[in-house]
Amino acid sequence: MTTRRANDNSKALDAFIAAKAEIDTMLERLKALSDDHFETHPDEIHWGHVGTLEHYAGLLRQITDSAFKEGEHAA
Repeated sequence: MTTRRANDNSKALDAFIAAKAEIDTMLERLKALSDDHFETHPDEIHWGHVGTLEHYAGLLRQITDSAFKEGEHAA
């Protein structure tokens, strides 16, 4: 029974590390895109860009609220 539990934990650890690596890659890509002002030039920004960024911010807020137990996830 101990061997099976250790084996299950090993698979869970591998899956956790893979999911973390995927998140880290997405965060790096988002950071690079943000550093590049989401590939926009100040003279080209319009309300569509604002809406897009507000949409992104809302999705990220769902994640951070869940991760930090804030907003609708607050205890």
